[in-house]
Amino acid sequence: MLDVLIGLIVLVVSTLMFRYAAGTLSWTAPNLVSIVYYYSFLLSSFIGALLIALGMDDYYMIRKLFRPEEYRQIGFAVVCFVMIVFPLSMVVVSRLCGFEARQEFRAYLQKPLSPLAGATGSQVFYAFLALSLLSFAAIAYMIWKTPTIPVFALLTGTDESLAALRIEASRHFAGNVLVRNIFAITLTPLLSFIAYLFAELTHEWRWKLLFICLFVGAVFVNVYDLAKSPIFFYVMMFLLIRIYIGKTRLSAAKLALYGGVGAAVLVGMYTVIQGVQDVATFLSYNKGPIGRMILAQIAPMFLHLNLFGEALPFLYGKSLPSILTGLFDVENVRSARLVMAHVFPERIEDGTGGVLNTLFVAEAYANFGYVGIVIGTLYVGVVTQLLYIGFLRLPKNPLFLSLFVYFSINIPRTLVGGFTDFLFNPTWVLLVALFGGMALWLRVQGDLRAWFAAKRRITDEG
Repeated sequence: MLDVLIGLIVLVVSTLMFRYAAGTLSWTAPNLVSIVYYYSFLLSSFIGALLIALGMDDYYMIRKLFRPEEYRQIGFAVVCFVMIVFPLSMVVVSRLCGFEARQEFRAYLQKPLSPLAGATGSQVFYAFLALSLLSFAAIAYMIWKTPTIPVFALLTGTDESLAALRIEASRHFAGNVLVRNIFAITLTPLLSFIAYLFAELTHEWRWKLLFICLFVGAVFVNVYDLAKSPIFFYVMMFLLIRIYIGKTRLSAAKLALYGGVGAAVLVGMYTVIQGVQDVATFLSYNKGPIGRMILAQIAPMFLHLNLFGEALPFLYGKSLPSILTGLFDVENVRSARLVMAHVFPERIEDGTGGVLNTLFVAEAYANFGYVGIVIGTLYVGVVTQLLYIGFLRLPKNPLFLSLFVYFSINIPRTLVGGFTDFLFNPTWVLLVALFGGMALWLRVQGDLRAWFAAKRRITDEG
């Protein structure tokens, strides 16, 4: 009962702080911070951690703990700490920046979509057409260098394990991983949003045609390896885009409808890909998609706390981004992979095991112990709120709105993926540099045109 009481107090305090930092936690007006609250913390971390602390999980990963009663409580305490300190750091950042979340988010929703400053229509279109061609080339390269495309194998029929094919497609890719991850998997969906917004803004057929082509490419890169979550996150981003430009207004009935359809599709995907036969067991709280959401994301954090410093040595920075470890000639290793190899070595051997991703503080702990948890929580909370404030204060044009929606979905996903991506993420850096540089270049071009036009006018009048 004490765990339940502590959990209720933590939940109430955390919810109030998240609502202050986000401006609203309404399901009909989702935003970066509210998605972090509902997805990364409440659904993926807190509920499962409480069940584990109460011994009500009956989950296969938790059975791998040694001294389980001790580490059930330690893991729950860590989650409670993050639930309080993370939003607290966001509240402090808001106060320091003079950020009134409720008013500024409401104003952003009401603000109309605007064109890129200083750019002509043809300039913008041909610039994004060139990026789209680069994206399509990267998709072709990805198909060429992937040993077997799992979705093709599913459609044509195969005797091989689809789970093994997924791991093979991910870990045995024969090409440049950055080209695949950045220019095919990430850039294509983002460009599809930009093309859609320009089509809505200009009503030009060329933007509509470009959007259709990019949409097909985006759907493919989100389903090619049969991963179940990427296509759902893509649909969520598209829905956010429409909400932010006023094309879609959510209601309780629509949310129920979308949720029901999404759940049915998810169950269907699990049934086809994993060959589920016992549906009742599959839909229990600790198995199938439900267990995947509330327990599979947080259970590896308990394993991290249990293993590092006991069965495994602390990494002391070895899982930091490879661009940093390479400077010191240190081999890069992810803690989630080490935990998988230690706890489920048979999966590594048969090719069905990848990584055990979990709440970001697990990787911080694996590197620097409890100090890593404290500093990591403060750091990531500050970065998240600064991003939220920054995007709400940027112009609401197709480029910045698409990036805002991209981070609104990918920050929550990364929070339950690892810590080091918040230190240096080459995909995020490249996207910000690419689109920020493009916006700056188009703005400078426009200012120069205006200056030369004014100079010619003065000359003609003189």
